[in-house]
Amino acid sequence: MPKSKRAKVVSLTQTKKKDREWKSTLIERVRDALSERSSVYVFKYENMRNGTFKEMRAATEATTTFFVGSNKVLRVALGRDAESEASEGAATLGARVKGDCGVMFTNLSREDVESVFERFAVKDYARTGALARETVTVEAGPVHGPSGALMEHTLEPTLRKNGMPTKLNRGVIELEANHTLCKEGQHISPQGAILLRLFGHELAEFRCRLTCGLVNGELEVYEEDDEGDDGDDGPIDRFAHDGITDSMMLPPGVK
Repeated sequence: MPKSKRAKVVSLTQTKKKDREWKSTLIERVRDALSERSSVYVFKYENMRNGTFKEMRAATEATTTFFVGSNKVLRVALGRDAESEASEGAATLGARVKGDCGVMFTNLSREDVESVFERFAVKDYARTGALARETVTVEAGPVHGPSGALMEHTLEPTLRKNGMPTKLNRGVIELEANHTLCKEGQHISPQGAILLRLFGHELAEFRCRLTCGLVNGELEVYEEDDEGDDGDDGPIDRFAHDGITDSMMLPPGVK
């Protein structure tokens, strides 16, 4: 009896689940990098910006290999215990691969790595869901743009659509009451993210920092481990806001 066309299994996810071959390839590349580079570091990142990260990776590709995006596999590659670790001390390092972080294998010194991180730190507009670093309020009256000049009257419908009580008065946008775009410590709403961009408030900064390293076989801890952050198993894709899959954050050649 022929199979019914209705019996087809349709995946509702946007990306295919990583298969065993992909994981095996990644584990092999991590262990190769461990033997090729003199040091390995775990780093945390804030407000990931894919374009800037790729620029940093390209600028250091002769001396450094980055792996970001699949913490579970990275922990397996480094080793879960003393018996399975790829090299002495690697398991201790792997246990600290949690949350928004990555692993870098490099011939650079710690000072040079931190200098690279500082060079590629960039400010940007905060995205929906990010925690506001400060409270931003627009006062009632004529509305001014980022440059200090009156905001173009053509933007009035956009402001109103995103919750601002505005009106046009002889071609000038007027705000009828004070309006808060975001509050410090609270998540930024979709409307707030749009308005912050229109008013030129860059509240996000892409920045990386080292948390620990394995240098000449010795474990160095620069930042205490966050016991409450147990990994990357949550339902939210950390890179979804960039419209990319986490596998794209891995070194070239790993799909």
